[in-house]
Amino acid sequence: MALIDRLRGRVSEPVTPVTDEPEADKRAQEQEAAKRDTEYQELKSRIHNRLFDHIDLTRFAQVSENRVAQDIAELTHRILQDEEALLTADERQRVISEVQHEVFGLGPLEPLLQDPRVNDILVNGHSQIYVERSGKIEPTVARFRDDAHLMRIIEKILTQVGRRVDESTPLVDARLEDGSRVNVIIPPLALDGPMLSIRRFQEDKLTAEALVEIGSLTPEAMKVLEGIVKGRLNVLIAGGTGAGKTTLLNVLSGFIPVNERIVTIEDSAELQLRQTHVVRLETRPANVEGRGRVTQRELVINALRMRPDRIVVGEVRGSEALDMLQAMNTGHDGSLTTIHSNSPRDALMRLETMVAMTGFELPLRAVRSQIASAVDLVIQIARLSDGTRCITSIQEITGSEGDVVMMQEIFQLQRNGVANDGTVLRRLVPVGIRPRFCERLAHDGIEFGGELFDPENVRADMRPESAA
Repeated sequence: MALIDRLRGRVSEPVTPVTDEPEADKRAQEQEAAKRDTEYQELKSRIHNRLFDHIDLTRFAQVSENRVAQDIAELTHRILQDEEALLTADERQRVISEVQHEVFGLGPLEPLLQDPRVNDILVNGHSQIYVERSGKIEPTVARFRDDAHLMRIIEKILTQVGRRVDESTPLVDARLEDGSRVNVIIPPLALDGPMLSIRRFQEDKLTAEALVEIGSLTPEAMKVLEGIVKGRLNVLIAGGTGAGKTTLLNVLSGFIPVNERIVTIEDSAELQLRQTHVVRLETRPANVEGRGRVTQRELVINALRMRPDRIVVGEVRGSEALDMLQAMNTGHDGSLTTIHSNSPRDALMRLETMVAMTGFELPLRAVRSQIASAVDLVIQIARLSDGTRCITSIQEITGSEGDVVMMQEIFQLQRNGVANDGTVLRRLVPVGIRPRFCERLAHDGIEFGGELFDPENVRADMRPESAA
């Protein structure tokens, strides 16, 4: 069997079927295929690393591309011989062609960008490249030749989107054409050389069914969230970096009726709404002269003049919080947004802080009263130790008493240890309280059965089907 096909996982080794454990056999085959694919990517990364030790990158601008491609082909052929890779002539040519494409592309990053399992690429200087696969960060064998080589790739990435980075602008946040987010920070701010972070844009849109299947929440909780969105309650999704806030926001936005006008506001466009009547707005950074910046707050204010049925803010992080709360309190029900926080209570405290950033000296009691009136539900999502992302709490805001915003939990995550394969055993269970919003939604024809909030009606531990 050809090595390339084995490494790519296109052809699997004969496996004796295990009739009594078909799921375990399927998982073993998937793990073996993933291992072969990783080995293939590492082979190409090793070729990259050795290429950089033998070629002069400055020649790229001095000789023709055909000549450079010929030199790369000869060097790659020699490296494959040194690697003692058992390849046929066709397979060697395939590797050479792919390496040539990657060298003229983004160098060592190209194999990682071609791996669909990679969610984040984290470059810590020229010699360290990490990736996140399946929610876990792991090192790679890929590297750049030196900081100058890394800077050339960074400049190539930013040039494609009309941005630049230098000593006067050492910090850049940009979005690629495919939607991926790029963050660059260079010396003197970065002490150990240029730093590059790429958050991959996932082309495959997750559905509500997919979230249930991978164990992010239960079907009962998803049914409640669907009714909440259709019933035009204002929802705040809270969580840490990489917890899955935007993914959940995308899924919940899918429940918005197609006949409603939606205006989205984002600092870096990531939302993938399925509806057709969508107006997408994105902030703009200042130019090299320090002018032309457009903030989220300005976009929120402008959105109110665009006759929206729904306002979806990708992430509230500053003074736009006040205008968003006012919008929620003045007829723009059904708004959705995300916020960084460790708990639902922390999310409300962060909102208070953001309102204070506007510069208006509002009484704390008035701010909390406005939050209690505007926000109906807080959903907390987190990434667990096994890399899975799941909802940990769903809480309803029931009003305010004095200076305190009152909340009651509807669903909570119960953790029941860790399985042998490292998967966290967990259950998202109702606490037994029927939410107050049920009566409000019933007037709109959205009714929930009592079994959805019954703790006795709890399924087995939520685990991805692949790990069950």
